Amino acid sequence: MSLHPSIAAVRRPVRATLEQLEPGDKVIVACSGGADSLALASAAVFEGHKLGLHVIGATVDHGMQEGSDAQASKVIAQLAEMGVDETVTATVEVKADGEGPEAAARQARYAVLDQLAERLDASVILLGHTRDDQAETVLLGLTRGSGARSLSGMRAAFDRYRRPLLGTTRIDTETACQIEGLDVWQDPHNRDFAYTRARIRHRVLPTLEEDLGPGVTEALARTAEQLREDADFIDDIAESMHRELGGTLPVETLAQYPAAVRTRILRIAALAAGSPPAELTRDHVKAVDELITGWRGQRWIDLPGHIRARRTNSSIVFESGPFPTSI
Repeated sequence: MSLHPSIAAVRRPVRATLEQLEPGDKVIVACSGGADSLALASAAVFEGHKLGLHVIGATVDHGMQEGSDAQASKVIAQLAEMGVDETVTATVEVKADGEGPEAAARQARYAVLDQLAERLDASVILLGHTRDDQAETVLLGLTRGSGARSLSGMRAAFDRYRRPLLGTTRIDTETACQIEGLDVWQDPHNRDFAYTRARIRHRVLPTLEEDLGPGVTEALARTAEQLREDADFIDDIAESMHRELGGTLPVETLAQYPAAVRTRILRIAALAAGSPPAELTRDHVKAVDELITGWRGQRWIDLPGHIRARRTNSSIVFESGPFPTSI
């Protein structure tokens, strides 16, 4: 019997990712219990064991919904039934200080996954984001006006993280779970229209597909891939120049840089000062850039995360608040 196309669509990229590891290496699969991460976990067990890898199933309880602890226990039980070599669960406290709940939950989740990888000596952490997630991320970037980096979407690999399913559709992960008899959890947040991503997923993208024709999701994901190479190249230049500046941001020097590099340097500096990346938009960075290119004696620029940018002694400095309501 031939392998179902949806199962093949999940297993094929997972195999390509895991083949880069050595036998005996440990792999953490982050699993929420949704279709994407369950399909990923199943494929990681199937392909990973053939390659002699140690597969660890991990779930993170964010404590943001009633019964989240019971859901985490259910996920762990499913992972054990799949045949993972080890299971682990972690509970995090989500503090949305100066950022939205989604961004705060993501930050807490990545922090605990990093800790687990260090403690378990894992080589990689697999994340279950799909092509549909990529398209949603591009649209989110458009709504926030946060530049080419946001439009280039999620990276397929960074640090120890890997996203093997970025070229796989959500329909394929859902179908794969159905065929394999996996009990998929429907996260209520994915249907809560208080969240922008939920509105994009269930309202905006379906409307675009209906009005513009099928293929919008694929086109958005393809656009992200095309933009990423350019964005990575310019980001590398900006990061190198930022390091060379040694923590200072002299106006005279910055003014000589091309705008694409200069604004990236300012963004890097704002993030280093503590401004949340999910909330720092291009408009914020352009306002800071005006302190260099359009200086009219502006007193400061307020940024997300209680950060303030000033032009002081011919340099741009970033200060952390809170600040007095009037000065």
